[in-house]
Amino acid sequence: MVDAPLPSTMARQATKSFLSKGAPIFVTDIICVPVRAGFFVDDQAAILAGVDHDGFNYVGDPVTPGFTAIRQAGEAVSVLLLLDDGQVAHGDCAAVQYSGVGGRDAVFNAAAAIESIEASVAPMLRGKEIVDFRTMAKSVDSLIVDGHRLHTAIRYGVTQALLDAVAKSRGLTMAEIVRDEYQTGFEIAPVPMFVQSGDDRYNNVDKMVLKEADVLPHGLTNHVETKLGCDGEILAEYVSWVRDRIIALRTRADYTPLLHFDVYGTIGLAFNGDIDRSADYLVTLGEIAKPFRLRVEHVIDGGSRAGQISCSAALRAALGKRGSDVQIVVDEWCNSLEDIEMFVSAGAADVIHVKMPDLGGINNTIEALLLIARNGLLAYCGGTCNETDRSAQVSAHIAMACGAAQVLAKPGMGVDEGMMIVGNEMSRVTALVAARANSIANGGI
Repeated sequence: MVDAPLPSTMARQATKSFLSKGAPIFVTDIICVPVRAGFFVDDQAAILAGVDHDGFNYVGDPVTPGFTAIRQAGEAVSVLLLLDDGQVAHGDCAAVQYSGVGGRDAVFNAAAAIESIEASVAPMLRGKEIVDFRTMAKSVDSLIVDGHRLHTAIRYGVTQALLDAVAKSRGLTMAEIVRDEYQTGFEIAPVPMFVQSGDDRYNNVDKMVLKEADVLPHGLTNHVETKLGCDGEILAEYVSWVRDRIIALRTRADYTPLLHFDVYGTIGLAFNGDIDRSADYLVTLGEIAKPFRLRVEHVIDGGSRAGQISCSAALRAALGKRGSDVQIVVDEWCNSLEDIEMFVSAGAADVIHVKMPDLGGINNTIEALLLIARNGLLAYCGGTCNETDRSAQVSAHIAMACGAAQVLAKPGMGVDEGMMIVGNEMSRVTALVAARANSIANGGI
């Protein structure tokens, strides 16, 4: 359990509302609906090995078990909890774009997930009274079926629906439920949004700058020869272009977004895992990026959790010795709450990507975000382009309630859609919470 800070006055007031429970509300039934995810799932191992594009598609055979093609349409499942007061709570099961690698669960299959939910989850929730979120989420997230936990995507979607159910039963937002149950101590307000470009690495940067994204551009540097360069020259040129493009397009001088690039371990591949060469290269990138601050995600793939912790901590230390302000972000091999606890303990990153679908139940995401913040590191409430509108909305509530350093604009790779879904949800929730606090302050309900 995370030792969270003491709640603010507003949080204590709202907690009274949380504790003032009305008539019991029960789950009457569960409906599972196959729906579309916001992007595709890709065989990362095949892409790193080198494959050609055919338009938007990839040419060649997959190498990661579970894939039928290198790129295939993402699948998702909407979990609808029917409540006996007529309300419907909703969460979406979804998995990350690069499934089946880095210690993650296999590619998500909607049909198989529905069978699993109906066989194992539905019986335990039908007729269940809606109580506190933490208790209900833990019961689903820890469920063992045939010796195994449920697929991370199932746990992710069902616990979203449970959080929504508790919020509906209390007449509060999901953000308020998280703030109150976990006593996070954070005021509910929008957090910086991180926007990703996908393969359209130039036009999408223009969109980001014109819409003043807080953190950009991701860059999708997932192949040495075509995206990084054997000596890192392609990425260096791209960082320079992004810097210049921001300066050229911004309409006010004080718009200074953070630059965050995900390199999918390609720097380690190009420099044979050499920590010093990689650190020297990052120092160079940091100088190129100025006047903007630089973050680089998954610089070297350590091949295992222990390996990742070791190389990431060594790289962070090497940058510190060089006096660099470039920040290291970890992602791969940091997929569970237990993983995150170990990375935090080792000080193996400046920023930890809490990749929500990889953690299963969103209760784990909440614990992880608070743990990271408590230990003085930066918590990135992330996920994947392959999620849904619903899971993105839920993530906005959690990021705000836990005071995340940044939240991913998702799903999709088009910039506009993700910024709209996550940004609008944060704006709506902030307004509702502020209105409720004002009402309480003025003697209302």
